[in-house]
This record gives sequence, structure tokens and C-alpha cells, in this order.
Amino acid sequence: MAMTNSNRPLGYHGIDIGGSKMELVAFADRDGALAEVFRERVATPGDDFAAFVQAIVDLVARGDAALGTAAPVGIGLPGVIDSASGRQLSSNVPALNGRLVAQTLQQALKRPVAIGNDCQCFALSEAQGGAADNAASMFGAILGTGAGGGYCVGGQLLRGFNGVAGEWGHWTLPATLQAQHGLAEYPCPCGKTGCLERYVSGPAMSKLHAHFGGDGAEPLAIVARANMGDAVAERTVAVHLDVLGHALAGLVLAYDPHVIVLGGGLSKLPHLYDKLPAAVKRHLFPGVHVPPILPPRFGDAGGARGAALLIRQHTKA
Repeated sequence: MAMTNSNRPLGYHGIDIGGSKMELVAFADRDGALAEVFRERVATPGDDFAAFVQAIVDLVARGDAALGTAAPVGIGLPGVIDSASGRQLSSNVPALNGRLVAQTLQQALKRPVAIGNDCQCFALSEAQGGAADNAASMFGAILGTGAGGGYCVGGQLLRGFNGVAGEWGHWTLPATLQAQHGLAEYPCPCGKTGCLERYVSGPAMSKLHAHFGGDGAEPLAIVARANMGDAVAERTVAVHLDVLGHALAGLVLAYDPHVIVLGGGLSKLPHLYDKLPAAVKRHLFPGVHVPPILPPRFGDAGGARGAALLIRQHTKA
């Protein structure tokens, strides 16, 4: 539903949906720059689809009132949309599984609606005005409760044939690396086993710590203990860094981004920016260089902004 420049919206709504909370941010479009004019967060009706749809309708109505116009809506949420059926899959909001979320909301809101993976929205936000602003290409790599991402070229999100470009967390850990570090083959909620996110995410780091004989502490505590010379913590950090280095080396070879921006809870760990480039380099062949690896500019606040940028990308001529 592209619009001509003369009919371009005066603003956009971005909605970031999580398992417990969802947040709408209304942005006015001021000469191409998004200016926040309204923000509201409510509980996510996770088990009732009708209540979920109504909550979105109510949020958007209040956002419209703040903007003074009926604005298009971008939504970022976990999981993927089956490209054949249009149904939502693998969401941490149970009410959405198997539902035609985009189609239902478009009918309820009577306006353009674009839905993207929350990781893709993060990447888009960091590509436009964020840490990778003006980069020819960038990859936003999320390291949170899982591992995912998004790929942008020229500030535009590329989603691919299935809309899953950037799902590096579901690449498989190589058997050689698994054997080298004495790692188990962990099952993944996606149905596969040995997915990289089972080894590089926040919960995975805690699980590695327990696997090596520790108490399964939180990542910040593990890194703090490693800095004080705790042997189990040091091993955990070293193995996590090596596996993550392998994963990001794969991203370099697959996408060759000019910048990598880390997101999620682990993006707050300072040692990643000091040591990760060398860890990535160890898994690349000579002549291939590691791009800058940067912390996010918007962090957790980028989800709704990225969703608004996604709908703007969809509605621009």
C-alpha cells in the first residue's frame, strides 16, 4: 500500500510487543525525522487474541489523538510469519500463534500495518539514526534471551524470501567446536538441536557456567568473577567468546556488513567490544577483516522506533 509523496503520512505509530508488556510510541514525521509525541505501555493480553487486538486498537486510538491524524502502524514482535499462510509462528505471546495477525489488525485499524520481527526492528532503528547511521550496510545482532538479528543496506531493512533474513541464532554449532569445548548438544524451542542461540544468548551463558561446574550465575556476575580470576568463570567467558566469535565470523562471510551493532542484554558487557573482534578474526581466513562492532545507540528503546521506521519504509513511494 505505497503512498505518493503528496499523500505521505504526517506521522507513524511504532508498537513494540513483548510477552508481558507492549508499548506504543507515536512519532510525527518532521522533514523526514521522527519526533516522539506520545508514549504508552500496557500489559500484553497474552492468552486472549480478541483482547490483544482490542488493546492495540485502543492504544492506536490514543496515539492518533496525540498526533491529530490516523497514522500507519508498524509492529515489532518475536517470532516469524509463515510466508505461505501469513500466520504467526514461534511467538512468546501464545494468543498470536497460528493467527493472521497482520491481516486482522489491518482490518481492525483500517489503515496500513506492517509487522516485523523485533530483532529486525532493532536493526532498522540502529541503521537510521543509530550506531550504524550512514553505514552502507549493517547487521544488528541481538544477544538477549535468544539470538537473532536484522540486515540493513542503505538504511533499508532487507527481509528476504521468507522474511527471516538475520536469523543467525538458528545456525547450527559445528561438531568440531562442540567437541573442542566439551559442549552438550542442546535442544532449541525451534525444534532443532545445537542452534547457536543455545550457546551465545544470556541464558545460554549461565547454562555454560553450570555445565563447567559453576552455579549458573547471571552473565554480569560471571564476567565479574572471571575478572577476579575465578577459573570456572574464566572458562565460561572464554568458550562463550569463542563460539560467539565463530557465529559473527559466519555473519561477516554471509552478509559482509560494514558495521555490526550488538543488542540485547549482553550488549552491555564491556569485554565484548574489547575482545570480540579478535575472537571473530580467529574464525576468518586471511584477508577478511572484521568490521567495527559497536554498542547500540537506542538499546531497548529502539523497538518501537524501529517498528515506526518499518511502516514508513513500507508506505514510502
